[in-house]
Parts: sequence; structure tokens; C-alpha cells
Amino acid sequence: MSRSPELLILVDENDRETGTMEKLQAHREARLHRAFSVFLTDGDRMLLQKRADGKYHSGGLWANACCSHPRAGQSLAEACRQRLMLELGIPEDRLPDLQELFSFTYCSPYENGLTEHEFDHVFLGTYPEDGPLSPDPEELSALRWVPLQDLSRELQTQPELFATWFRLCAPRVLEILNGKE
Repeated sequence: MSRSPELLILVDENDRETGTMEKLQAHREARLHRAFSVFLTDGDRMLLQKRADGKYHSGGLWANACCSHPRAGQSLAEACRQRLMLELGIPEDRLPDLQELFSFTYCSPYENGLTEHEFDHVFLGTYPEDGPLSPDPEELSALRWVPLQDLSRELQTQPELFATWFRLCAPRVLEILNGKE
């Protein structure tokens, strides 16, 4: 049985839907599409994932708890829940409540000819550091809880260890968490 293509939601600069496109084609053509990034915290620590080396871009780089693209006909809330279960293996009955903090657009070309051009919705939730996780090795190679202060310092001193979108939105998430925004 053949797998149906993953259709991303194309949007304009105001996040209004303009159509759909197959995932790799959208990345080859650098088409603006809807995406999301989920950040999870437990007090003064944030959960980071190291993307699997085999990912089509940004493999081996650190990023937020999970991120992806909602598919055609799928709400952001539904997509976030699905990815938390798929990537991190969070049981459905333990999924955290998420709050959308902000959204932003960015365009990042990669050496393999693909480009992420995303209208990224950033969500925040609380999840206990000792909560059950069963990460998918095809999605990520490591997880770590990092103190917020350490993360801020790492972003300044070693930005090359982090995925593009994370370097762009994590400082604002940290400001919100620290009550500065």
C-alpha cells in the first residue's frame, strides 16, 4: 500500500491559507508554509531534543521539544498533540496543555537545496522532568533537560549547536519565561 503524500498548508504573510503542496516540493521551492514549535518546561528547566542525524535537514542539532507542520485539514492543536506523542512518546493521557505564545516567519536555506520558509506558531507547555518519554529514534537521537540560564548562555556561546528556528525563537521564549515580555 502506498503512502499518501504529506501535504503542507501554504500560507501568505498573514497566515491565510493559499493552498497545499507536497512537503519536499514546498521545501525545494521555498514556499511559505505553516509550522509549529512546541517548548516544554518543568520549572526552571527546558526539554531539548537533538534531531536525528538522518533528518532531511538540521540533523544532529539541538531544538525545542518538538516541531513540525500541520497537514492539510489538521488544526495546530491536533498537530501539536500528534507530534508530542510521535516524537517524544508522551502518552495521550499525559499530554500537556499548550498555550500559543507568538508566531514568526523565517526563511533558512540548507546545503542540500531545501529551504525552510515557515510561518511558525510557537507553543509552550509544562511537563514534569520525570514524566514518561519514549522518543522515536528516527526523529531524535537524544533528549536533555537544561536549566534556562544554561540554555541562554549556550545560545550565545555555541549557536551552531542549535537549529535555525530554535536560535530565532528560543530567546523570546526565554524572555517570556523570565517575565521580561
